[in-house]
Amino acid sequence: MRQRLAIRFLSGVALAAVLSVSALTGARAEDKPAAPEASAPVTSFDPDNVDTFAGAFLAARTADVDHDYNTAIALYKKALMIDPGNPEIRQRLMISLLLNGNLEEGVKYANELKSDPSVERVTTIVRGMDAIRRHEYRAAQEILKYSGPNDLDRMMTNLLAAWARAGSGRGKEAISMIDKMKGPDWFNIFKNYHAGAIALTMGDLKSARSHLNDAILDKTGGATAPDTFMRAVMALARLEAKAGDKQKALDAISVGDNLISNYAPLNALRDSIGKGDKPDQQVTNAGEGAAAVLFTIGAALNRDGAEDVVSLYLQIANSLDPKAADALVLLGGLAEKQDQTDRAIAFYKKVPDDSPMARISELQLGLALAQSGKVDDARRHLKALIDSDPNDVRSYLAYGSVLSDAKDFQAMADNYDKAVQIIGPVPKRSDWAVFFQRGIAYERLKKWPDAEPNFKKALELNPDQPQVLNYLGYSWVDMNMNLDQGLDMIRKAVDLKPDDGYIVDSLGWAYFRLNRFDDAVNELERAAQLKAGDPTINDHLGDAYWRVNRKLEAVYQWNRALASKPEEADIPKIKEKIEKGLPALDNDPKTVDKSKQPDPAPAPAPDTNAPAPVDKKS
Repeated sequence: MRQRLAIRFLSGVALAAVLSVSALTGARAEDKPAAPEASAPVTSFDPDNVDTFAGAFLAARTADVDHDYNTAIALYKKALMIDPGNPEIRQRLMISLLLNGNLEEGVKYANELKSDPSVERVTTIVRGMDAIRRHEYRAAQEILKYSGPNDLDRMMTNLLAAWARAGSGRGKEAISMIDKMKGPDWFNIFKNYHAGAIALTMGDLKSARSHLNDAILDKTGGATAPDTFMRAVMALARLEAKAGDKQKALDAISVGDNLISNYAPLNALRDSIGKGDKPDQQVTNAGEGAAAVLFTIGAALNRDGAEDVVSLYLQIANSLDPKAADALVLLGGLAEKQDQTDRAIAFYKKVPDDSPMARISELQLGLALAQSGKVDDARRHLKALIDSDPNDVRSYLAYGSVLSDAKDFQAMADNYDKAVQIIGPVPKRSDWAVFFQRGIAYERLKKWPDAEPNFKKALELNPDQPQVLNYLGYSWVDMNMNLDQGLDMIRKAVDLKPDDGYIVDSLGWAYFRLNRFDDAVNELERAAQLKAGDPTINDHLGDAYWRVNRKLEAVYQWNRALASKPEEADIPKIKEKIEKGLPALDNDPKTVDKSKQPDPAPAPAPDTNAPAPVDKKS
């Protein structure tokens, strides 16, 4: 299955470099649905109309699942009015309040539930952070004691307690406390960053420099917790710049480049220091330091399935350090992932204008506007960003993503033509996405001679990029050209991403196009398991079943495809197959199924902006 990549400027690994084309759309480029009209599933329950405990509780749980925290909070409160002593309702209400950013009210319930072992870890963190926020540092240290077996909980509470100790004026004890922490090797990057940050708040540059240097030399830790690594890099660079050593500051930044190239906040810091600026540190007091503990741990945990835990940590962190731009952008990304685009937009708008992450937040805001159905607003917003800085390639990627969603492929091609002009004759490896998206635009315009060189250029820049391998290989096989090379490309893409249902579907469909129907069935069945309910995969599997004479199963899969809301243009084709099946193949076993042949592409107009020709030999 051909698919494009959703453009994002942050990911769960780090607040991304120039972009993170990481989240798959789950659809072919030509089949991607328009942006939804609403930004999130909204619960239809009105708390005022609920008058039973069961009704309030069940409605609250539905709102909770939909991440509609305002409604969930109102309904849990209604349930608590009916049954004031119910501990489960208090627990769920507390969590909803915290996830909604209502820390002060959440603290009230955390104090009430502090002896409840089922939520003890949450209440400890919340109460400890609240004590730090109130500058009650000795109370925070008492609250944050931990003797349990969990390494992560132990590290988190000890780091928070260390910041509380630093807040009470005992910074050297705090650093010693961190240095003496025992634990697995992945502790080290967190220990060194936070010890260095505490030393900076004390003005102890020798200790700060030593700990931060150890942090940025920890390559294993950098891979485990890249956001923490980049914070350490930037803290060290700011330290050296403030001390008047511009070259050492730039050397520290170059270490960060080795882990994450073209990381936008680092680029902004480099430009600032290069101009002679001496930027202030991000963490300047105990409250911001405690917030940094939850941010660095939350960012390291950020992966599929952990969204609520990460959101909880980041919301609590935000209450102590509301201007921390990296936390705000990550919260926005999590809200988008949960289809809460209005909340995401609100987070992006909170990023300070003078933050190194301001540009990223503006770009992500434009994408969120499009996701919420405000496509015209998104186009205006992103076009204005391009006009404000025509040399920022990220702006073209964001704008192109919105144009692709709107299926305005000619405007998308024009946009990427301009981006290629900006890139110039010597593109960098990170520019592969521009050529890939440009290739998609021309392929959708049925200008294959213009599309193909762009896909090849993308692979030249990034030879092991699985989506490019998949798209080009699929396109060749689908057009019955370069079959062996196309099949090899798709196989390589599957090897690189074996759990990607869309890429596995490409391999199955390639086998189908080559009349290797048994192989097609094997791969397409696997794709259907990996990505259940996708109409295109079910449609393909139905075709493969028909060719191996499993006709009842074929009709079943076509009906599943029809029930899974395929594109309007595909509905009559699927209905016809349900009624008549597939046409018979020619007797020649090498003949490709003519029912699947694409229309021939029209002759392309000359493209004066195309990259230098790439060798087209198969």
